[in-house]
Amino acid sequence: MHNQAQGPIGIFDSGYGGLTIFREIVKQLPQYDYIYLGDNARVPYGIRSYETVYRYTLECVRHLFDMGCRLVILACNTASAKALRTIQQRDLPKLDPYRRVLGVIRPTTEIIGNLSQSGHVGILATAGTVKSESYVIEINKFFPQVKVFQEACPMWVPLVENNEHESDGANYFIQKHLNQLLTQSAEIDTIALACTHYPLLSSKISHFLPSHIKLLTQGEIVTQSLIQYLGHHPDLEERCSKKGEVAFYTTESTEDFDTKATIFLGHSVNSRHLEL
Repeated sequence: MHNQAQGPIGIFDSGYGGLTIFREIVKQLPQYDYIYLGDNARVPYGIRSYETVYRYTLECVRHLFDMGCRLVILACNTASAKALRTIQQRDLPKLDPYRRVLGVIRPTTEIIGNLSQSGHVGILATAGTVKSESYVIEINKFFPQVKVFQEACPMWVPLVENNEHESDGANYFIQKHLNQLLTQSAEIDTIALACTHYPLLSSKISHFLPSHIKLLTQGEIVTQSLIQYLGHHPDLEERCSKKGEVAFYTTESTEDFDTKATIFLGHSVNSRHLEL
């Protein structure tokens, strides 16, 4: 009865950004066990080909399965855009049809049209996510009438990772990209932060945004989606262990990971190294 064994929920990201998703999930679902895996040795994923992102993501998903995870969340927009569907359709049936892998794009795209009055929505993301058109394609499936405008913000991730996101220097890059997005349409009334690093910039972003524009961060959306998913799949929910334990793994230096993770979580962590 191997598929009845209990295990933690795995949360995977190419680096640190997924910690904003992780933080929200643990806040609202503290009873479960979690393993967070950051593939920091091979970050960034955004600039890599589909094939490479797929290969790296599958490798990390397999490691999380080996650690006992029954459910893995790709808390990374690039991995969700470039690897999720292939893993779900091609690999899961062979690896273990009882395990599940979920992403962060769909939960956002299946509600965004309900939040916009004007039918004009904005996406702020990395260049890789913008180029993949994933948000445009997915939003179009759920809300064919909604117009989607995208803006790539290449400087935002380095600002966060270098702990400059509170600085005055960050203001220039935030204003620049918001202006470039809003220039595309004066009717945008809802904007999604489609990169998991960006919530750390959200107070500054809100400061420069007209007050009628809604700003969506993925952590809360993905958490709500996960709560619904577990409710609809009681068999899977029962296989998620519940001791409230959390472990962090990184493919890079644990010292670096622990220092940067503090920026995202607001408390210190003790990560372990995973050799790929």
